[in-house]
Amino acid sequence: MRSAFLESRRRWLIKISKVILAVVVAAVGGTLGVAFSAQLAGSEYLVPFPAHHVMGNIYFVGSKSLGIYLITAPQGHILVNAGLEDSVPGIQESVAKLGFKFSDIKILLISHAHFDHDAGAARIKELTGAKYMVMDADVPVVESGGKEDFFYGERREMRYPAAHVDRVLHDGETVKLGKTLLAARLTAGHTKGCTTWTMKVQDGGKSYDVVIVGSPNVNEGYELVNNIAYPQIASDYERMFQVLRALHCDVFLGAHGGYYGMEAKYARLKDGGANPFIDPDGYKNYVNERETAFRAELAKQRVASR
Repeated sequence: MRSAFLESRRRWLIKISKVILAVVVAAVGGTLGVAFSAQLAGSEYLVPFPAHHVMGNIYFVGSKSLGIYLITAPQGHILVNAGLEDSVPGIQESVAKLGFKFSDIKILLISHAHFDHDAGAARIKELTGAKYMVMDADVPVVESGGKEDFFYGERREMRYPAAHVDRVLHDGETVKLGKTLLAARLTAGHTKGCTTWTMKVQDGGKSYDVVIVGSPNVNEGYELVNNIAYPQIASDYERMFQVLRALHCDVFLGAHGGYYGMEAKYARLKDGGANPFIDPDGYKNYVNERETAFRAELAKQRVASR
């Protein structure tokens, strides 16, 4: 018992030390040109959050910021998103707290190929033997450890351990484990292979449509006009919003908890009322707000390019 406590305390101290170091490095990096790893750059993504049941066979096993989901089945489990390398122990702990075995994860999926969602993939594959399935356009990025990313590829701090992809996915294809079926919808723009996952879940005798949004965000520095590395980026964003608007959504989830107000909804679980994750209006409002932001940025860049 004491050894378990000491080990837990040791891991906590390591995480805190990394956060402090990341702050120091970020403070001096701009003037000294210090390069630091994606793991340090993303230490804010390691802040813990309680594992919890979302609905049906879907469970949240991520952090305060990262949306990571365990989808359970008698034949094993599907994990959606891998987080950072340093996220893996927290994911393991969350899975165990929910009463499941981490080693039973059979399939690993991601929302998109950025380090905060896929840097832990190589380690998870090593620990579980899970089959890694990735949308076609993001495969070169994950298999190069981020080097092939159209925007972040030259930034060493955004790189991570490369991981072999076991199955290359294409828009509209499905992933099945037992009776659990997820559909991969290409919602490119944020990355070339950004993926929004949809599935149906049974809960309380009713069927619900679940949407796990990949990312509709235009990151700082993205060129929507005259982008040599990604010429079709603006049209991909346009198509992505068309896809998201066309999806029927009852249960709104996403690659980051902030997309769907995860913290506030989790707090409402204890009230014992209606499941707060059932939020079709919240989904529509989020998509509309993000599309408005995209169009404003596109218009600004078009004016600036004249």
